[in-house]
Amino acid sequence: MSRNIFLSLALLFLCFHTLPVSAQDVPSLLMQAGVLEKSFKDDEALQKYMEVTKKDPLNLDALCHISELYSVIGKRKETKEQQKQYYALGKQYAQKALKVAPGNSEANFAMAISMGRTALVSSGQEKIKAVKEIKIYAERSVQLDPANYKGYYLIGRWNFEVSDLSSIERWLVKITFGSLPPSSLGASITNYRKSMQLNPSFILNYYELARAYRRNDETASARKLLHQMETIPPAYTDDIKIKALGKKMLDEL
Repeated sequence: MSRNIFLSLALLFLCFHTLPVSAQDVPSLLMQAGVLEKSFKDDEALQKYMEVTKKDPLNLDALCHISELYSVIGKRKETKEQQKQYYALGKQYAQKALKVAPGNSEANFAMAISMGRTALVSSGQEKIKAVKEIKIYAERSVQLDPANYKGYYLIGRWNFEVSDLSSIERWLVKITFGSLPPSSLGASITNYRKSMQLNPSFILNYYELARAYRRNDETASARKLLHQMETIPPAYTDDIKIKALGKKMLDEL
C-alpha cells in the first residue's frame, strides 16, 4: 500500500516538474534570441526565434522578430532574387503576426518594413502598391503605440523618399496607378525628430535625419547631428556601416 502511494507521489512530482520546464522553454529561447541580436548575430537569432515558433506557432514576439530579421538580413544579400526571397518570407511572417494580433503595433510595423523592402525590389504596379501600404501600416503602428519610435522613423523615411519624386514621376504614377498620399520634407523631419525624442540611441534615425537636414539646406543641423551620432555605441549589426556613412557625409559637409 505504502509502495503504491510512493509511486503515485513520484509520478505526480514528475508531472508537476515537467510542465514548468516545458513552459519555460519559450521564454528562455526568446531571451537567447535577444542576446544573439544584441551580439550582432542576426542569422543565429533568426534561427532561435524560429525554434520558438516550433514550440509556440502563435508567439507574437517571435513572429515580429522573424519578419524584421528576414527584412534586415535580406537587404545584405548580393542578388535581387535572394533579396526577394527573404522579403517575401518577411512579409509572410508579418501576415502571421497580424493574424494573431491585428491591433498590435509591432505587427503593423513588421508589415510596414516588409512592404518597404518589397518596394525596393519591385517595379510597376506592385511597387506603387507597396509604397502606399508602407504608410498605412507605419501610421497604424504609431496610432496603436505612440511610443513606437521605429514607426515614426519609417513615416519619416517614407516622406523623405516620396517627397523627392519629380512632378513628372508623380504624373506618371498618377495616370498609371493612381495618386500617392501627400508627402513633404517637413513631415519627414518632424517624424524623424519624434523618433529621436522617443529613442535617442537609434543610430539609423540620426543618419536619415541628417540627410533630410542636408536636403533642406540646414547644414549646421546636419553636422551637429552627425557629430552626436559618432558618440553613440552600435546597437544593431548595421549600425557600424551606418556610422561609417555618417562619417563620410560629415566629411562632405
